[in-house]
Amino acid sequence: MAGTNGKGSVSGFCTAILTAAGYRVGTFTSPHLRDYRERIRIHDRLVSAAELVSAFERIEAARAEVGLTFFEFNTLAALLVFEAARLDAWVLEIGMGGRLDAVNVVDPDVAVVVSIGFDHQEYLGTTLEAIAREKAGIFRRGRPAVLGSRDMPKVLEEIALENGAPLKRPGIEYRYALDDVTWQYRGSRWNLQRLPPPALAGGAQYANAAAAIAALEELVARFTIPPAAVARGLNEVKLAARFQVIEPARPGAPTWILDVAHNPAAARVLAGNLRGRSSGGRTLAVCGILADKDAAGVVAELRDSVDAWWCVPIEGERGRSAAALARTVAQAVAAPVEAAPSIAAACAAASAHAGPKDRIVVFGSFHVVGPAMDWLEANSLLPPVAA
Repeated sequence: MAGTNGKGSVSGFCTAILTAAGYRVGTFTSPHLRDYRERIRIHDRLVSAAELVSAFERIEAARAEVGLTFFEFNTLAALLVFEAARLDAWVLEIGMGGRLDAVNVVDPDVAVVVSIGFDHQEYLGTTLEAIAREKAGIFRRGRPAVLGSRDMPKVLEEIALENGAPLKRPGIEYRYALDDVTWQYRGSRWNLQRLPPPALAGGAQYANAAAAIAALEELVARFTIPPAAVARGLNEVKLAARFQVIEPARPGAPTWILDVAHNPAAARVLAGNLRGRSSGGRTLAVCGILADKDAAGVVAELRDSVDAWWCVPIEGERGRSAAALARTVAQAVAAPVEAAPSIAAACAAASAHAGPKDRIVVFGSFHVVGPAMDWLEANSLLPPVAA
């Protein structure tokens, strides 16, 4: 599963539908929000500390003098854990790019490229075509290559054809359409009517769900997935911080919306989702963006959707100070902008300023949304989630 945006959602749909069909599924994603173990899920639970330690010890003993990056170590651990768990299926999310990503050591039964946008240009290239070439590195001869968007560089199709990977494109090899309250999918093997709306909020999730279904229908030789399992998976899928709406926990409290949008394309989707869910009040933002991300581009997409900004610092080598981000935001918006000393302080300030019809959207990075979730939990505002 590769893509600039949306691959986490497509992975979530695949896992939920396979699980609903009765299969044991391992899911590997990145990064994590609050707990490293979120990256490695074994069917209905997070990986245990004991399983991780066992995998780390095996890797350390085998690598000898070979140096490994954090993500390479992380990927090997996931593959070892999945192998030991004797699962029916693995859903693997590429970390960055595709061609040279550690996850690409696995030959997939079906490969999905969800979207192409500008991100990680220092590694993947400065044009959409160059980025697409890197992501197309996950295609394999004779294995279906699913595209999740119509708006893709043609080079993806060219590489798939060169590699002998059968293409599945939205609007061509598979289609979906929305009805009044349901939607339908038609692909190479399935014709699914009256599907329930995806449990993940936002209009873009229909396209993500359709891409997941397009991938899963290519596995019919190995898996039996009845229409009821597809519907159940759409209903039961859970994924934190993808336009996650937290309704007020008590009278007079605002709505919270968590979204890890961290590049202009994702910010554009977030802005559309905000427009599609009117609150009748103001939209207040708690925002932090890494220094290697296009902060100006993100702000440009959201400047007409936000009535007040609290900019927060992100620590570390890739971090950006709250003051630096506030300067970027202030140059682009007419709304009030403040630089907060911490994510917790920004959440508290936004909460204090919010009225009962207002909403507070926290976005910009996993490094922001995770600590914000900690603050929400500490203030009894975060609903409990399954382990």
